[in-house]
Amino acid sequence: MRLVIQRVQSADVSVAGKVVGKIGQGLTLLVGIEDADIEEDALWLVKKVTQLRIFDDEDGVMNKSVEDVNGEILAISQFTLHAKTKKGNRPSYIKAASPEKAATLFNFFVQKLSERLEKDVPTGCFGEHMVINQVNDGPVTIPIDTKNKE
Repeated sequence: MRLVIQRVQSADVSVAGKVVGKIGQGLTLLVGIEDADIEEDALWLVKKVTQLRIFDDEDGVMNKSVEDVNGEILAISQFTLHAKTKKGNRPSYIKAASPEKAATLFNFFVQKLSERLEKDVPTGCFGEHMVINQVNDGPVTIPIDTKNKE
């Protein structure tokens, strides 16, 4: 699984002009799932994302997690995170999981995030064209890939 984590002051996602998910302070997660990904990858990411210390403490040092600041998370599935651009000018998505597998693992990931945070984690609509509006904070943007845990 591959994530792009962005610290935000607020964010929302719309489908067909209607807001389907919205958060205040917290994280926007762009979530890419490849065919080789399994539930253990999702569980590892839940722990990593919720404990990642990227929010400022009282001294202005990034020393608090989304849990520590009682922040929210907006999760958006994004298969294009697995684009291969080595050959030609048209990206290849050969490693991206099938929509069925990706949806199942994405929903599992979101459920476990919700359980960990003890609050709903809004999402977009899987497989739909989405428009994301967000106010980046920092900016702080961190990519994480479960294939590179070390």
